[in-house]
Formats: sequence, C-alpha cells, structure tokens
Amino acid sequence: MCPKCSNTLTWKENIPLVSFVWLRGRCLTCQDTISIQYPLVELAMACLFAFSAWFHAGYILLAFRDAFILFFLTFVFVYDTLYQEIWDRMTTYPAFALLIPTALLGWHSGMSITVGIVVGAGFFLLQYLVSKGKWIGGGDIRLGMFMGVILGWPLILVALFFAYVGGTLFVLPFLMLGKKHMATRVPFGAYLTVGTVIAMFYGMQIVSWYVGLIS
Repeated sequence: MCPKCSNTLTWKENIPLVSFVWLRGRCLTCQDTISIQYPLVELAMACLFAFSAWFHAGYILLAFRDAFILFFLTFVFVYDTLYQEIWDRMTTYPAFALLIPTALLGWHSGMSITVGIVVGAGFFLLQYLVSKGKWIGGGDIRLGMFMGVILGWPLILVALFFAYVGGTLFVLPFLMLGKKHMATRVPFGAYLTVGTVIAMFYGMQIVSWYVGLIS
C-alpha cells in the first residue's frame, strides 16, 4: 500500500525498480512522491543476490542459502538504520530455519554452531545485563544468535571485529565535530549486519591471513 494515501498497490506498481521508473517516482493514485529508499533497497538486494550467485558459481544451494540470509540481514540493516529497532522475527525465525539444514548439510559442525551462538548472543547479553539495557537492546542479543548460526566459530569473531571497527570509524568523525556525543544512540545492528556479510564471504580468508601473520 502507498504509505501516503493507503491505497492498495496493484502488481504493476510492485515490480522492483521497474515500477518506480514507470510511475516516475510518484504514487499512481495520490501522485505523492515515492521515497527513493525503496528503489535503492531493491537495487541493493538485486546486487547482493547477484553477488551470491557469482560467489557460489555452480553451487546453487549455497547461493540460495546466502540469498536467504542476505534478505534478512538487509531488512535488519535498513530498519535499524531508520528506526533503531530490530524485529525478532527477522532474526530468530531465520536462525531456527537454518539450524537443521546447516547441521544436516555440514555447513558448520554442531560445536561450531553452539560456540558461535554462545559467543554471539552471550557477548551482547553480558553487555545488556551490565548496562541494564542502556548500551544495547534485546534485538542485538537475538541478532548475535542469528550471527552465530550463520557464521559459527571462529567467524563470529571476524564479524564482531569488523562491526566494532566499522562503527567506530563511522561515528568518530561525528564525535570530533560535535555532531554526536557518547550518549547518542547508534544503530549498531546495521554495523553487525555488514560485519556478518564480510565474514560470510571472506571470513576464512581473513582468519587464514591473520593466523599466517602471527605464526
């Protein structure tokens, strides 16, 4: 439905990217401007799905698995960035849906998944308890569990590393310019999703490079 006039959209108005161009960026009913965020997200999803297919060329099941994961991570990224909120059904439901095929198809060992979940969820649960919910929200805990299922051990550490480094590098200039202060809320779920995507596709290469560096 159009968020401005609440008119139910037809299928012709719901074709990703094509409809936005056809409608010239306006609702067919009320002629109000359609937010640019919609075609941008649709384009981002198309690029991510294409990248998954390219990365797993010849392995259709893995490409579909990662496309499934990328859909939910993209939703978390966009929604947390806009509203600083993480929906439980966008983390817990796909996490449980992935558990059985991950174990049966050997994508991660049972121990790897278990440790990944304990580290991912436990890390944020500890922060939540220490700060009494002031530093992070419950959505981050459930996102950490989802990350543990996706990545297992030790890739969960790679995702956390890139999330914290990326978040720091992004926020630091704003702190220096006085645009933000230490108490300002930051959509950390967005950084966690980016870190997860990096670890999904290049985590093992990063771990191997790091081990070779220190050995």
